[in-house]
Amino acid sequence: MDANGATTSSAAGGGSNSKSSAKKNSRKPKYSRFTQQELPACKPVLTPGLVVEIVDRYDDSCVPPNYSNDKLKFIQTADTNKSCVRIFYVKSRSDQQLRSKSGEKDISDCSPEDKTKNGPIVPCGLVAWSLFNDTYGFSLDSKTIRVNKHDIAWKSDKDHKFGDDVYPKNFQTGGLIGGAKLNSSLPLSEQEALMVWMRTAALPTFRKLYGKIEEDLPANKKIQVVIQNNYNTYSFGGKKKLVLSTTSWMGGKNDFLGIAYIVVGGLCLFLAVFFILLYVIKPR
Repeated sequence: MDANGATTSSAAGGGSNSKSSAKKNSRKPKYSRFTQQELPACKPVLTPGLVVEIVDRYDDSCVPPNYSNDKLKFIQTADTNKSCVRIFYVKSRSDQQLRSKSGEKDISDCSPEDKTKNGPIVPCGLVAWSLFNDTYGFSLDSKTIRVNKHDIAWKSDKDHKFGDDVYPKNFQTGGLIGGAKLNSSLPLSEQEALMVWMRTAALPTFRKLYGKIEEDLPANKKIQVVIQNNYNTYSFGGKKKLVLSTTSWMGGKNDFLGIAYIVVGGLCLFLAVFFILLYVIKPR
């Protein structure tokens, strides 16, 4: 009986030591909500929809002419009519119409430049209507410098977005001319200035390729530029600038990409240093 009891007592003691040793040598991390990924979190749901903003400054436009020099009096006078109507054009273009002749009557998104008494406008919409129409003539030592306006549009636009069976029709024939006119004998797939303009920019400050000078220009020489200043930017306070730039296999100058790469790279470096310090100071 004593032997059995001793044996039993010894076995029990050995089991207790084994459990204590196993607990001490366990690689299981200390419980925390962080290690167990139980912290509150939000999960963004990505959707294919585009974010569109239309900005219209109305504080100046909604002041009557007789109060234009004293806007404070207008806003403080209780008897003045402060109602104001503004008109927004959300899209005003038809990509289906640009692609194929069968979409000629697809003008539902083109108001107010959608049709005339002679039929639908091709290309319709305010984007095409406002086609840039300034022209530039370059010369060096009284010799004309040729500007090549071919191959200035994206190949994907020429092949897929502008149809070779779509011709301008009723374009810029109304009472109010918005910008440049188009050659009605050429299909839209060959009118590259239009393609460049129709690729709308994401930002209010942008550049559009006018053409390419395909000859070497000597350094320290004066280039004379004759400008036809036709395009109206005065009505909305816009600015126009002429940029002469060299290009490489990477394209022309683009400050946005450089700044974006520096910002993203700097953020990644900061996060890397932060997590290294966090691991050294407070390891798991």
